[in-house]
Amino acid sequence: MPNRRILSIWFPRLAAERLIRLEPLLDEGAFAVVRDSGQTQVIGAVNAAASAAGLHPGQSLRDARALCAELRTLLSNPQAEEAFLEALERWAGKFSPWVAATPPASLLADITGCAHLFGGEAGLMARLEADCDDLGLTVQAGIADTVGAAWALARYAGQPARPARSGDDIDQEALATRSRAAKRRHWERGGAAPQAAASRGRVPRIAPPGQMRQALAPLPAAALRLPQPVTAQLARLGLRRIDELVGQPRATLARRFGKELVLRLDQAMGTAPEPLSPARAPEGFSVRLTLPEPIGLMADLVAGFDRLLPPLCAKLAGKGRGARGLRLQALRCDHTMQVVTVGLARPSATPDRLRPLMVMKLEEIDAGPGIDTLRLEAYQTEPLQEHQHKSQLPAPAKSGSTPAPPAAQCTDMDDLIGRIGARVGLEHITRLHPGESHIPEKAAQVLAAAWSAPSTRWPRRPAIPRPLVLHPPEMVREAGGGRASAEGALPLMFHWRRRPYTVARATGPERIAPEWWLDEPGWRNGTRDYWRVTTQEGAVLWLYYAHGGALSAGWFCQGAFA
Repeated sequence: MPNRRILSIWFPRLAAERLIRLEPLLDEGAFAVVRDSGQTQVIGAVNAAASAAGLHPGQSLRDARALCAELRTLLSNPQAEEAFLEALERWAGKFSPWVAATPPASLLADITGCAHLFGGEAGLMARLEADCDDLGLTVQAGIADTVGAAWALARYAGQPARPARSGDDIDQEALATRSRAAKRRHWERGGAAPQAAASRGRVPRIAPPGQMRQALAPLPAAALRLPQPVTAQLARLGLRRIDELVGQPRATLARRFGKELVLRLDQAMGTAPEPLSPARAPEGFSVRLTLPEPIGLMADLVAGFDRLLPPLCAKLAGKGRGARGLRLQALRCDHTMQVVTVGLARPSATPDRLRPLMVMKLEEIDAGPGIDTLRLEAYQTEPLQEHQHKSQLPAPAKSGSTPAPPAAQCTDMDDLIGRIGARVGLEHITRLHPGESHIPEKAAQVLAAAWSAPSTRWPRRPAIPRPLVLHPPEMVREAGGGRASAEGALPLMFHWRRRPYTVARATGPERIAPEWWLDEPGWRNGTRDYWRVTTQEGAVLWLYYAHGGALSAGWFCQGAFA
């Protein structure tokens, strides 16, 4: 079996070049994409002009402004950059079917057995660079037997090992000192002649099969994907290149620098496995019907839909999924398209449940000069839950439990919600669910009917009935204009909503205490005594007296009975 060959593709200016593709004028000068890092803003990506000015990713925006006053910046958009990388992942599928994205700006592909289609690995690299040049993207790529080696070659091939601190390299001497120093011509004193500039420090980005050690030897230690503190510590000890690490005892390296250094070294050399896991292709559920002659009648549309629906449902059932949203696209002869969509309260792959919903929406399609193609797509799907077969004998009912509704009744309710939702929208249909609280306003919660199941365990009806309409508490005043009695005695005459009321009869009180473990702003006036008050004017109100806590005491109205 041939050695595995891995292609690493790195886009060093991805975030900046994504915006330049949208607005080419940004590339006329120094441009950078900035991101928030703690309390400061740092550079995330730069264009070529900004790199020429000395700017680099990770640099603080304040320092970058000091180096380049005319720098233009835009904030980073991680979601858009991730979507752009996903699009590049699909584009890289032309080189290999086994592609994985490694955010924020790189791709990995297993090109084993694929390079001969492009004239070899060198031809593949040339094709890759040409395509990226057409896309306006800067790219660096590397090919090796392992993921770690390909990653290192793509980023560090041709770059010398840099010192980690000031004073470790002759290149960091002061300019004045260097200008007065004599030129070091060691070859004039018997040393080796210097190499050509084109070949000095040049490492090929394609490692021959089985030669990762020779290809990685001159690369810096940072090429092993190590944290910056580890590479800085290695540089202080004089271990700046990978070949200087390979000859060191593994136990000593692991004890001093951690196991990650040894693991990354073994992964790069191929002695430790590092699998490549590509992203799964999204499952698409759609069918298409091309018509020999354009159609425009409603009966023809229904007939075409009836031919598309069974194979779509068969695809869904084969994958164990059900449609939550259907989209029918009608492509017309004038190269325009009419689209109708429907949503379902529950996922389904049954044609008899999907057909009535879509037929209701077919009237919205304008055939125009004629429709020559129909495309039906399940754009939103969910797994179908299999129902366990039960015995025909009734199971013994548990004490205090409510029997679940039959499956046919639940299906009918879901179909009803879907039909109403096709007219008014599923988000406008709600249902009540019991809440786990004795507080009246929290006894039930409103949920969307299409995204919730009906509850079968409602609590028992309270001894004192609750009003049908509940509203936020509103202050009640005595008929004389002052506040009602503070002693808790029910007033015989009161004003509510600027109207006078006279008490005919009253039932109560029902005392409800607040939830002491929660801080409810509406219950800061303490324990409440609720009364059902029937007035001579015909209104049946739900009043309560708040005994006072963090707020003052008084009478309030919270609801009305039918």
